Amino acid sequence: MRYAFYISPDQDSPLTAAAERWLGANPFTGETRDLEPQGDFSAAELTALTADPRRYGFHGTLKAPFELAPGVSESELLDAFEAFSESFVAFRIPEMVLGQLGPFFALVPATTCPDLQAFADATVRHFSRFRAPLSEADIARRKPETLSTQMRSNLFDWGYPYVFESFRFHMTLTGQVPVERQAAMKALLEQEFAPFIGQPMDVSTLALFVEPARGAPFTVHSLLPLGGTSKRKIA
Repeated sequence: MRYAFYISPDQDSPLTAAAERWLGANPFTGETRDLEPQGDFSAAELTALTADPRRYGFHGTLKAPFELAPGVSESELLDAFEAFSESFVAFRIPEMVLGQLGPFFALVPATTCPDLQAFADATVRHFSRFRAPLSEADIARRKPETLSTQMRSNLFDWGYPYVFESFRFHMTLTGQVPVERQAAMKALLEQEFAPFIGQPMDVSTLALFVEPARGAPFTVHSLLPLGGTSKRKIA
């Protein structure tokens, strides 16, 4: 079992519905469906190009997937999660845009958001004690030889290269898109996510996702409001 702390829109959010239509999967229910052709993309091509974000569930990473450290129980993690979520207040990302991170497409903040950065930094630090050390295979998968010195240090110290000054929040929409298909993909995504591009995004909850076994789809275990005004958990 692996756990991850993500920013996720609520289950009934229009953004969740749009992501479910795009990816063909709902991390709240675990339900999946076949994709249909869109634009000049066949169903098979879209299925292949969205395979990774479909498995991980629509989200923005704060604390990357981790196994529990020896001697740590899930109930201890959940207690810490509840206390942590109560200690933060909701905030707003002023504007989200469609971004391209190399060959990947994602929804990203238009500008730096200090509240988001502080929230991400605190999440990484607070839950570090619950994380088991990375296996050699997990380290190798991150290709540390290709990372900067700081990112390599982050990988070994925090379990993920892209934290603190290397953090860039993104809500992934595709896997690697071939160069010759990127313009068409950008146009399609601009159409599909038009209601959310150029708009603010409120962050009022923190989600705990789980991966029951390596390679299985991630699903929402718990979604807690920031500020502790109420509590909702997904069985």
